Amino acid sequence: MSLKRVLYISYDGMTDPLGQSQVLPYLVGLSSKGYSFELISFEKKHLFQNRKQHISEICSSNGITWTPLTYTKQPPVLSTIWDLLKLNRQVSKSIEKGIDWIHCRSYLPALIALRYKKKIKLPFLFDMRGFWADERVDGGIWSFKNPLFRAIYRYFKRKEKDFLSEAKHTISLTESAKSEILEWELLGLRGELISVIPCTADFDLFECNSTEKKAQAKKALGLSVDAPVLTYLGSIGTWYMLDEMLSYFEEMLKLRPSSVFLIITKDDQVALRNRIAVHQLPNESIRITSADREELPKLLMASDQSIFFILPAFSKKASSPTKMGELLAMGIPVIGNAGVGDVALLIENMDVGKVLNDFSIGSYRKVV
Repeated sequence: MSLKRVLYISYDGMTDPLGQSQVLPYLVGLSSKGYSFELISFEKKHLFQNRKQHISEICSSNGITWTPLTYTKQPPVLSTIWDLLKLNRQVSKSIEKGIDWIHCRSYLPALIALRYKKKIKLPFLFDMRGFWADERVDGGIWSFKNPLFRAIYRYFKRKEKDFLSEAKHTISLTESAKSEILEWELLGLRGELISVIPCTADFDLFECNSTEKKAQAKKALGLSVDAPVLTYLGSIGTWYMLDEMLSYFEEMLKLRPSSVFLIITKDDQVALRNRIAVHQLPNESIRITSADREELPKLLMASDQSIFFILPAFSKKASSPTKMGELLAMGIPVIGNAGVGDVALLIENMDVGKVLNDFSIGSYRKVV
């Protein structure tokens, strides 16, 4: 039986950076190979208004039917239940039109897919992305001190096993997470039913850097061509260890006083500046800017190296930083820390940067 008609469900929005880097390029590529996609996503209002036309054009030009639903943030828990009710209604309509299987991006879409697997035996692919329930706890979003969140966590850990056991196939982002899952010895789950596909990069956009391009990028930012440039790309907070990265840059400045830390983020710059002030870093050594996805490579071209320190919690065994693939696609060395998915394994095996095993001053100096 041909499984070409796919319903792809994502609780991330296509107008989110992740949707544009880790969903649409895959669907566009698979559409050219004969797959037909109906895409359901949950969009945040402010991002949707700014980017809906751009995403609509990508989808329509590649034969992808896009159904954007509005993401509900408040109140906690009830807003998510409301979104799941909306999703269930839309999935029911899609099934009536005819689909062969469902591709679930993460746990909330998998709840709906599991329902239809049991109801009408419709197969689904569990694209788990990470240990979602554990991420909520490790990130401080769900506190075990709250009985409601404790109950929700236990509910999703039970469902996690159902998703893995009932899915036609599972996608893990890391070998580390796959090994962890197989240790659970779930009924019917074998290694060949889990594929490891890390977050990857669009080589057409993130093209390889060169000495000439790097010099041009530095000049465009008003920097000396000889200034060592450390970059950070992405959001700040929850998982990303900003204070530790700033402490690393302090040591870099001591050894290379002309260094510049270029931070590319869409997060609140006032809060970021406040954290930088605590470290008493000179203003001329810090550059903060934001960019849409299409503009990122021109900024990243200025990089001599790029850094990302991620909280090494249990849930991060399943983490594959999107930025890592994009930076490596451009030939930019990366500085990461151990205890996060396959990051250390990849950096060391490919010799494409440095890994820190701890966040001590001595380790910073050694890497610098």
